Amino acid sequence: MGQLIQIKLGEYRPVIWVDTNGAAVHRHDLVILEVERNLEFGKVVSDPDKVCTGKTEAAAGKIIRSASDGDLRQVVNNEIKAKEALKTCKIKIEENKMEMQLVQAEYSFDATKIIIFFTAEGRVDFRNLVKDLAKMLRVRIELKQIGVRDKAKIVGGYGVCGRELCCSSYMKDFHPLSIKMAKDQGLPLNPQKISGVCGRVKCCMAYEYQVYREFSKTLPKIGAKVKTPEGEQGRVIAMDILKHFVTVDLGEGKMVKVNYPLENLN
Repeated sequence: MGQLIQIKLGEYRPVIWVDTNGAAVHRHDLVILEVERNLEFGKVVSDPDKVCTGKTEAAAGKIIRSASDGDLRQVVNNEIKAKEALKTCKIKIEENKMEMQLVQAEYSFDATKIIIFFTAEGRVDFRNLVKDLAKMLRVRIELKQIGVRDKAKIVGGYGVCGRELCCSSYMKDFHPLSIKMAKDQGLPLNPQKISGVCGRVKCCMAYEYQVYREFSKTLPKIGAKVKTPEGEQGRVIAMDILKHFVTVDLGEGKMVKVNYPLENLN
């Protein structure tokens, strides 16, 4: 048994669980760790009081030491080398007329491996590309095809809210998303309104989804026939889930709003 903590691996890779290996680390600390026999650079993203105890066999790696000034200079050098490698890769792709778009590249801390992220419409046979790059760069090559959400996370940017993208600023993992979330929240099913810069449903749709689901339990469905407090009967044509009222059409152009108190929510 040992202590496990979450580390953001490199700059563009996912959050993983690693063995603290006895190191006293805190959130935002920069560390050097061993992952799959490679030395890697990472950042602690767990809160100090959320270090958990578990089987170290389940960890993806272990912390070796806190990052020194020399280690940080090595990270900067690796970033410069990665940019040059990305240019080389782009030239080879154009030469071979391959249908793939490069996103970013990143070396492992010890510079024995480079990971090149790309997007493509379908599957790409890049075996010959890997061979060519391995000869030119003289390191292990890993070409990783990613989706549009992953691309947005790596590239970054700003949403229509004016804030930095959630996926690139603080989210560790992506939420499962669907059009149903927008529908259940009473939002217009307009792709331009409910889609993020990646073209997929906005991540923020998941934040209050459970609240909307609970609040809507005591509200009648759109189209349902209901009685108003005055005893008049009409049909529900609209609702405000968070304010907890519905708009009822009584006919002949007469509409009223009926409140459903939150006390009715079990």
